[in-house]
Amino acid sequence: MHRGKLDCAGGVLLSSYLIVLMVLLAVVICTVSAIVHVSMKGTICNPGPRKSMSKLLYIRLALFLPEMVWASLGAAWIASGVQCDKTVVNGIIATVIVSWIIIASTVVTIFIVFDPLGGKIAPHSSAGPNHLDGHESSQLLNGLKTAAASVWEARIKFLCCCIGKDDHTRVAFSSTAELFSTCFSDTDLVPSDIAAGLALLHQQQDNIRNNQEPHEVISHSPEPSQEADLDAELENCRHYMQFAAAAYGWPLYIYRNQFTGLWKIGGDCCRNRTTEYDLVGGDRLSCHFGSILQTTGLQYRDFIHISFHDKVYELPFLVALDHRKEAIVVAVRGTMSLQDILTDLSAENETLNLECEVQDCSAHKGISQAARYVYRRLVNDGILSQAFSIAPEYRLVIVGHSLGAGAAALLAIMLRQSHPQVRCYAFSPPRGLLSKSLYEYSKSFIVSVVLGDDVIPRLSVTNLEDLKRRLLRVIAHCNKPKYKILLHGCWYELFGGDPDNLPTELDGGDRGDLTQPLLAEQSLLTHWSPAYSCSSDSPLESPTKYPPLYPPGRIIHLEEEGTSGRFCCCSAAHYRAKWSHESEFSRILIGPKMLTDHMPDILMRALDSVVSDRAACISCPAGVHY
Repeated sequence: MHRGKLDCAGGVLLSSYLIVLMVLLAVVICTVSAIVHVSMKGTICNPGPRKSMSKLLYIRLALFLPEMVWASLGAAWIASGVQCDKTVVNGIIATVIVSWIIIASTVVTIFIVFDPLGGKIAPHSSAGPNHLDGHESSQLLNGLKTAAASVWEARIKFLCCCIGKDDHTRVAFSSTAELFSTCFSDTDLVPSDIAAGLALLHQQQDNIRNNQEPHEVISHSPEPSQEADLDAELENCRHYMQFAAAAYGWPLYIYRNQFTGLWKIGGDCCRNRTTEYDLVGGDRLSCHFGSILQTTGLQYRDFIHISFHDKVYELPFLVALDHRKEAIVVAVRGTMSLQDILTDLSAENETLNLECEVQDCSAHKGISQAARYVYRRLVNDGILSQAFSIAPEYRLVIVGHSLGAGAAALLAIMLRQSHPQVRCYAFSPPRGLLSKSLYEYSKSFIVSVVLGDDVIPRLSVTNLEDLKRRLLRVIAHCNKPKYKILLHGCWYELFGGDPDNLPTELDGGDRGDLTQPLLAEQSLLTHWSPAYSCSSDSPLESPTKYPPLYPPGRIIHLEEEGTSGRFCCCSAAHYRAKWSHESEFSRILIGPKMLTDHMPDILMRALDSVVSDRAACISCPAGVHY
């Protein structure tokens, strides 16, 4: 269309650039088409029909070299100031920019995804000690594990390059790399394999639910005393959830009030309230203070301290006087930054120095460090003393959501000795938090709230290993190509359907059809996985590094009644509340609401709904419960 407009100074160079670029793109398109065609063959664990895939991938990778050279030449020619038609020049500038974006994104993707060990750990880790030939094999395995941890640490440092490099951050990088290498280095799977496995697990899980008889559902009945105070605790939970939400500051408030939020707190963002900031600790709170006042309904003079200082192992928190409940409330913020994510992922076990009669005082390392930081601020800086000097008759209540819930629970345990009447409300806390002894100890003063299929109260290293074993098993038994699994899985997640439409297991005789199995089933199931092994004979990492951990306190589970569908408004859903045992959260459930059920705004609406329904049903006939 524009060939005639290249008759200008430098037009020959641009014309040559476009011709060579089109030839390069044609070769790339042919190569990618071949990759797509070959990748559709076979099954996940039968890569025999895809044996030419590696050659095609290397050809595609090699094509990036001439693309990079040609993009550099194009940038140089454009920079030389070619005097041609503006439309043509702008089009060529666009091709140069897009070429560099593709090249840069490919380099970043390769750095993050490519495994230089090539799955070498999987055969060793799954073979067990009988396949290790003495000290040399053990050293080889340890060297591979160290290399895997180094690879993950380099990736994490690259992704978190903007958060500083203090001692806590370096420790968190190391802990997170150790966790990732432990969980993922003993398998030979790629991200699309994991996505396909999760799709299969969801359908398998729904199929089991649909076929399950009512009497097959195992239920742990609560004690009569627990059932009696359920209404009171639900009312407390609804009230204190406002403080847990307020700790997130203005981002959550504007998210919850998308049309009016900015208008309501906009004045506070620009207003200079020096005396008020001094009162609450000196932090420049700006929009945060306005959102906190709007969320809690309190006055600025009701706040003792507000801190939005955020680093690895150091969480923001607020301390307020709640005159309605006559309580001094400490609210700890949940995950909102890369620093918080690193705190979450420092998941190894740490022994706590507590003055309580509990034998095994151990907990999640990152969260216990965060709780210890808040404890030091409250006690050493005199924040709690100041609060109790104003309201000595008030009781101490500690709340939090997600990561903040875990830190709040551990903070309550730490303060239990000096404040025997302390109460804690943990909203959507992580499962991998407390040892069994501390879990039992916390039942007398901590209440946890879990909504629906929320993944975080079911998430621990032990449960992650269980999910991995289930995922690998369903992948090993799958007889469908990956693209069919992913397409059907996307349709099922969006629109539902019959989970029986996609078989997930091979008959015994079909296993002989595997022409080149990716890994044997014994290897796929990773019986010698370092995080899951309970045998002291395991040649891998000590099993005590990631022991089973439990959620805090008594647990209120809010279950959705009926099915609201995948696209129905969450505010229209109805829930029923019940006391639940921790064992009901001992397995990760796959579903469309496993992430949305963790959102604090949805949990607040669910608490409002269930409290309102129970209040309206006071005169219901016996046997009717919400």
